[in-house]
Amino acid sequence: MDSRKIILLVGALIVAAITAFMARSLLIGGAAPQAGAATSVAVPVDGPEVLVATRALPVGTILDATALKFQPWPKELVDNAYFIKKDTDLKSLQGTVVRNAITAGQPVTQGALVKPGDRGFLAAALGPGMRAVTFPVSAQTGVAGFVFPGDRIDLVLTQTVPGGGDGPPLKVAETVMRNLRVLATDQRTDNQVGEDGKTVVRTFSNVTIEATPKIAEKIAVAQTLGSLSLSLRSIADNNSELEEAIANGDVKVPEGNDPKAEKAMLLQVASQPQAGSSTIATGADVSRFQRSTVPGKPPSSVPGMPGAPGAGGYPGAAAPVGPVVHVARGNSVTDVSVGGKK
Repeated sequence: MDSRKIILLVGALIVAAITAFMARSLLIGGAAPQAGAATSVAVPVDGPEVLVATRALPVGTILDATALKFQPWPKELVDNAYFIKKDTDLKSLQGTVVRNAITAGQPVTQGALVKPGDRGFLAAALGPGMRAVTFPVSAQTGVAGFVFPGDRIDLVLTQTVPGGGDGPPLKVAETVMRNLRVLATDQRTDNQVGEDGKTVVRTFSNVTIEATPKIAEKIAVAQTLGSLSLSLRSIADNNSELEEAIANGDVKVPEGNDPKAEKAMLLQVASQPQAGSSTIATGADVSRFQRSTVPGKPPSSVPGMPGAPGAGGYPGAAAPVGPVVHVARGNSVTDVSVGGKK
């Protein structure tokens, strides 16, 4: 290899090395652009604390301590109808009813609430198409006073069915209505709070509930059949009742995956009173010495049986032997024996 080629090769290597070094210097020295995180500084609200809803409050909602809270509000947006913290006693608003729907975080106006004793209070507490029904209870049948306005209950009917026999009557308890909302107890629609901040438990003798017109009719009849007892429901949703409502067509399953539509469906089931598909417990389910069915008629009361009225034409007479002819005289039927061997 001649010296010229060697010089060209060395020069090419030097140029390549310089190029690589300069490229590396550019990559290391050039800082990559970094997106600076914009720090949002919370601007203090210059205004008084007003009463707002902590959750969505539909029409007819009975307010409790968790439904409302105070929150700072811009001074220029404060309305005269708002509840200001310094002038409002939050405990006095418990038990009031929402007259106009309020969204979560929205300030509560004085015209949106109806207080107990105000005209139209109970009508505002009722949902569309609902009725208010009152019936008496005792300390035992009223869950010892642990039922408060806004709670949901089931109604249990206890009755005694004598039947036509001489045996002991059938004693039975039946859950006849479910998921009924309590509107008032002894004309009280609020939950009284003691000095320690806890709800005061007091027994009551009457309870007013919300029901559909058909369920209201059934409750009126149930009061004449036996004793009505309250069964307090859990706040948790009941999946089996949701499945039953969907199967019966009482609620419509929304199409697609819309969380708002699904939540509306759950709220509809949770607020819908139910009747029918009752569960029953008889005396035999509690004690082996009780009955499980209604007593039947004794043999002496069945026509044609020995000792029955009309057997042989006389009450208590022996049953005819052999061929028998039924003789009808008006509404009376007599069996006459026409002979036969004993």
